[in-house]
Amino acid sequence: MSAPADDITQLLLDWQGGDAAALQALIPKVEEVLRAQARAYLRRERGDHTLQPTALVNEAYLRLVRQSRVQWQGRAHFFAIAAKSMRRILLDHARKTASIKRGGGFIRVAADDSDGAAYGKDLDLLALDLALRRLAEIAPRQAKAVELRFFGGLTLEETAEVLGISVSSVKVDWQMAKAWLFKELQESRPP
Repeated sequence: MSAPADDITQLLLDWQGGDAAALQALIPKVEEVLRAQARAYLRRERGDHTLQPTALVNEAYLRLVRQSRVQWQGRAHFFAIAAKSMRRILLDHARKTASIKRGGGFIRVAADDSDGAAYGKDLDLLALDLALRRLAEIAPRQAKAVELRFFGGLTLEETAEVLGISVSSVKVDWQMAKAWLFKELQESRPP
């Protein structure tokens, strides 16, 4: 069972204020959710992936602890930053693997969404990252919604909170972004 959002928010604010004990109290309260995020990420990866959920959580934790410029806004913001960190770790890993295999190592992930619907196709993580970057150029908020929902596993409500918009706006952004990304990824697939 995860800790109430108010507890996590207060610990984040205390940690931000320089209270090292707050960080120690925060870790067990967020660990379960971070592990669930890591497992969700890795379920989308190929079966022989070398990263394990614990390693992904540990690396993300190290990156989060180093965040000195973040003004924590609450639980949802923390988990959004954690999701972004995990995504970057997996992308770094994919790039390293691809370069080791001299271009032949595509990293495949299942393209499902947080609502449980599935595209039924595998996606190349690097191709998805490129498509998300293109989407961010034309529709930054939609790209952020994808990152928070697909990669971060945030609910519609949590995504709305992080983005500072209404839940209905998140729904529209989410649907539009999924459709755009699906089309973009289909067009970028080799024949």
